[in-house]
Amino acid sequence: MSTYRIAVIGGTGPQGKGLGYRFARHGHTVVLGSRAAEKAQDVAAEVTERLSDVEGAGQVSGATNADACTDADVVLLAVPYGGHDELVATLPLAGKTVVSCVNPLAFDKRGAHGLVIDGGEGSAAESAQRLAPEATVVGAFHHVSAVNLWSEAEFLDHEDVLVCGDSLEAKQVAIELARSVTGRAGVDAGKLRLARQLEPLTAVLISINRKYKVHSGLRVTGL
Repeated sequence: MSTYRIAVIGGTGPQGKGLGYRFARHGHTVVLGSRAAEKAQDVAAEVTERLSDVEGAGQVSGATNADACTDADVVLLAVPYGGHDELVATLPLAGKTVVSCVNPLAFDKRGAHGLVIDGGEGSAAESAQRLAPEATVVGAFHHVSAVNLWSEAEFLDHEDVLVCGDSLEAKQVAIELARSVTGRAGVDAGKLRLARQLEPLTAVLISINRKYKVHSGLRVTGL
């Protein structure tokens, strides 16, 4: 398996920290990004401590979001949707594989629901591609629970990572990175426009979690 230098933008949040931990646990070099470098460095120290007895773990460090991207092979976007476009527009992403796990969601009295992006003809991942046309964007890791990511389990082998994108090569990067999370390759789920369905599906899992007091995920049968 190839190893990468991965920048996790929004790496101090639960999802970013959890994915950074999983990637580093399986040998990748991880730079957690944040608006404040000091906060990123503090969380990187926490992740490093968690990995102290894991043989072959990759190095974890912290930096500002922009600095984290500079030498990265892969950039993971793990930020809230609010402010997403403004942030992505400032990042040096040209020539990089960008993996978006951003879920544009809102919450009201009836629970979580997906936001409608660009009149139903867009998604966070497609917005990132439009804002960074010289990068190659794929969508993945939308449906993996932050609680499960931070658990002691070696692999979250009860679930699958669905990957969408227009570049087979970039999708293959995310499909391989999924091995660090589930212990097996991710599932090619089609073109980037299908992020319009994958992103708001997270709201369904949140509803299931609240009903059954679990941390649910997705598993594709028949493969």
